[in-house]
Amino acid sequence: MRYSIHPVTPYQQNCTLLWCERTGRAALVDPGGEVERLLAAVTQAGVALDLVLLTHGHLDHVGGALELSRSLNVPIVGPQREDAFWLQLLPTQAQMFGFPPTEAFTPDRWLQDGDRVMVGDVALDVLHCPGHTPGHVVFHDAASRIALVGDVLFQGSIGRTDFPRGDHRALLAAIRDKLFPLGDDVAFVPGHGPMSTFGAERRDNPYVGDNA
Repeated sequence: MRYSIHPVTPYQQNCTLLWCERTGRAALVDPGGEVERLLAAVTQAGVALDLVLLTHGHLDHVGGALELSRSLNVPIVGPQREDAFWLQLLPTQAQMFGFPPTEAFTPDRWLQDGDRVMVGDVALDVLHCPGHTPGHVVFHDAASRIALVGDVLFQGSIGRTDFPRGDHRALLAAIRDKLFPLGDDVAFVPGHGPMSTFGAERRDNPYVGDNA
């Protein structure tokens, strides 16, 4: 798997373009906005976009999903069904946070813990990791030792849990019981900010590390 990271929106949300080297098939993970720039990135990489993947339903992660889906006739996949209410609140979210008007939508496929999403020959394992939102999912490529974790975990921090249906205890459990066991060497792309590894966060993260 190859990938490139494209921060979008005033929140500098990390949209990830990932693709299979053999087939050239690709997916965009969490396209929060700036669709023209994301389409340019797809063109520059010389790949064919097959999927839009969503980790959770917050506007800064999904704001460009519907436009991409309609313009390229590709399906929207994810998150887990418990985030449906966030996707239905997209018009309200856009108004509250000063984003362009955004339509509510339902993805073409909801995801569940243990599902697998194929992008060419790349197999992304799906882990349901609630806490930041109830339907948050993480995508893990075991072959490349890469995870796309959305707003579950950050370098030196963790996701907020003060939004509707946030759950601090569930978030910590998801990180410790589902993400950290994937291996210290697994690198992750967070929803915002720089990449890190699960090992570094186990060692140093003051909120969820081994010494927290």
